[in-house]
Amino acid sequence: MQRLHWQLVHGCRSCASLVDLVNGSSIGEPMRIETVRGRSPFGTWSYSAWRPPHLGGLVDHVWTYNGASSNRRKRVFPNGRVELLLNFGAPYRIVEGGDTELRWRAWISGLQVGPMVVEQPMHQHVLGVRLRPAGARALIARPMREVTGLSIDLADVVGPAAGELVERCLAATSVAQRFRIVANWVGRCFLSEQGADEAVGWAVTQLDASGGTVAIAALREHTGLSKARLVQGFRDEVGLAPKLYGRVVRFHQTLGLLQRAAVAARLTDVALDARFCDQPHMNAEFRVLGGLTPREFLALRHPVGDGSTVGADPIVG
Repeated sequence: MQRLHWQLVHGCRSCASLVDLVNGSSIGEPMRIETVRGRSPFGTWSYSAWRPPHLGGLVDHVWTYNGASSNRRKRVFPNGRVELLLNFGAPYRIVEGGDTELRWRAWISGLQVGPMVVEQPMHQHVLGVRLRPAGARALIARPMREVTGLSIDLADVVGPAAGELVERCLAATSVAQRFRIVANWVGRCFLSEQGADEAVGWAVTQLDASGGTVAIAALREHTGLSKARLVQGFRDEVGLAPKLYGRVVRFHQTLGLLQRAAVAARLTDVALDARFCDQPHMNAEFRVLGGLTPREFLALRHPVGDGSTVGADPIVG
């Protein structure tokens, strides 16, 4: 297959701009960081998120949470993205849907095809980078199918650079500085890669833009790839077959709609907005991919975020 050089990845800036930014130069644009602060019965918390414009084809957003937890456990849903996580506090542990090792400092969470329950510390201080397929492939530098459904230490992927990244972030004096450090680090990883597969990259863009509903046959017709070659390309570059990736994308879009919806939202309307055939179809996908119903999600959702997680049980004080 043809290889697409990195400056052509959808959403990225020009080659010169990206090189300048990852080398520490500025292009004169302020960082538009969104921050929400709140208080729970267990203490205060803050959540910040930033979408780096120069890495639009690689990174969905960078986020950080610092403060009291509202739940001892949280349910993490499939979202079609690989997550790079840097932890500056007590460890996390997966209790359902993955290995049970403690996660201390830096790790990568591969694409999920089902829910995962994570036990989290009473006070969290964590930073995450939600990577689009091209960004994840550049960072991991191996077929993405090898990390689907897994959580792996960042040091096993990049060696001593993992510890160096954590130490640089620990030394940072502001959220903005930490965000810039990790964004530049991801950009450097991409610069060292050969690029994304052009046909698969185009197909991923179409599935993302359509909320996962574009016909797979139309993708094959446009790319000229056989069914087997398209599936293999997706498993190598994304981690999932195209049909399953599309289902996950639509599920994540639906979570976002519900996250922003009123408690008494009409689920029939949400199902149609997410391009399901009907509400029973949406309910079935929720049970398979999320392990709960849409109405249960509405009752458990967090006050911030895009719907990727909900509380799995309350903290008992």
